[in-house]
Amino acid sequence: MKHGKFTLTKLAATLSKAAAATTIIFSASAFAVTENLETETVKLGFIKLTDMAPLAVAFEKGFFEDEGLSVQVEAQANWKVVLDRVLSGELDGAHMLVSLPFGAAIGYGTKGDIISALTLSSNGVAISVSNDVWKEMKPQVPVKDGKPVHPIKADTLKPVLEKYKAAGKPFNMAMTFPVGPHNFKLRYWLAAGGINPGYYSPPQDTSGQINAEALLSVTPPPQMPATLDAGTIVGFCVGEPWNQQVVFKGIGVPVIGDVELMKNSTDKIFGVNKAWAEKHPNTHKALIKALIRATMWLDAENNKNRNEAVEMLSQSQYVGADYNVIANSMNGTFEYEKGDKRSLPDFNVFFRYNSTYPYYSDAVWNLTQMRRWGQINEEKPDSWYLETAKKVYRPDIYMAAAKELIAEGKAKASDFPSDSETGIKPPSADFIDGITFDATKPNDYLTKFPIGLKGKQKVAGGKVVEK
Repeated sequence: MKHGKFTLTKLAATLSKAAAATTIIFSASAFAVTENLETETVKLGFIKLTDMAPLAVAFEKGFFEDEGLSVQVEAQANWKVVLDRVLSGELDGAHMLVSLPFGAAIGYGTKGDIISALTLSSNGVAISVSNDVWKEMKPQVPVKDGKPVHPIKADTLKPVLEKYKAAGKPFNMAMTFPVGPHNFKLRYWLAAGGINPGYYSPPQDTSGQINAEALLSVTPPPQMPATLDAGTIVGFCVGEPWNQQVVFKGIGVPVIGDVELMKNSTDKIFGVNKAWAEKHPNTHKALIKALIRATMWLDAENNKNRNEAVEMLSQSQYVGADYNVIANSMNGTFEYEKGDKRSLPDFNVFFRYNSTYPYYSDAVWNLTQMRRWGQINEEKPDSWYLETAKKVYRPDIYMAAAKELIAEGKAKASDFPSDSETGIKPPSADFIDGITFDATKPNDYLTKFPIGLKGKQKVAGGKVVEK
């Protein structure tokens, strides 16, 4: 079903069926919502990935309409288009890579101001390789009860790289955007296995392939399977359903989900142009309320609504992949080799674990990875990381929306963090390499990695140097 904006015609039809007392209450609340908005018409963008689900759900279940909004939801070609259109005003907001606004904030590529008051999803990403590469990796992978032991580490890939190197062939892998978590997660996995994924040296060299043993480049998410099948790349990191698609097509094998790589990492946010948000504060808050309700619906009662969500997402205007391909990960399972389906109940998280709250510490982690690989090519003080996070993340707007939902009886106070929440999660070692991340000490965190920039190091002249 489709929902448009709340109109006077629709209101009149409703009132005609209601008792007079009810009519007055409903009428007053409906007009209060609509009159309070700076604009009722909103256009939102997304990329064809499973984790755009909150936008589809808010539209299809009428949550946008409940807030007096007429929302158009439109697929975009790639993340660069999403960024440019939000900054230009062609889109009012969008499903966005968690780190996209931070690249814009520091002027890496496109410069601009985007804010986010809501995390749309955590996890939902995997790393896949071609059948040929998997065949070469498999002998190094431990086996238990006849099946590979997970998580599979990247050191199992090292002998494959050596063969490619000896044959004079490049080892090409893909991610979805340079300033994006899929790039950082793929790099994290490779480096944790002793493989250098290369450095950036802006503005002269933005390839990210300086000193690289594996060559990473950009491919839009829906094109990943076809690019792998064509042999242009031998592996990739992307969100669902495109890893499961390679399993169904028999052209590749997902080797690790990001929930195994780093527990409950933020992947997508809802981002809007800062100037638009300042001009439309009530409309922005209404959008956040509707999207919070959508994420709650997606995770409600042990994912009871996921099949309905998969039906929505399989429609061509949303993700457009086969129902079974999308369901393979959305319903708490994940298939690696064909037939090797395992339980991964948190592969897609939308609301539980307070995951919609915009934690500053999530932003800091992504900024450390930008520094680690040279996108930030100068040392920054610890304070800079938190200051930059606060330029983008707006937990104040999130909590204002949450409190309205509580007051309206659509949510409980226990569904959200308390008013004393600082936005900084406790230190955690839930990473594949066991390295502890403390968001209050980003520079100390960077010193712990054998591969990556730290301290006063920078990339210049094609190599890592001490400043």
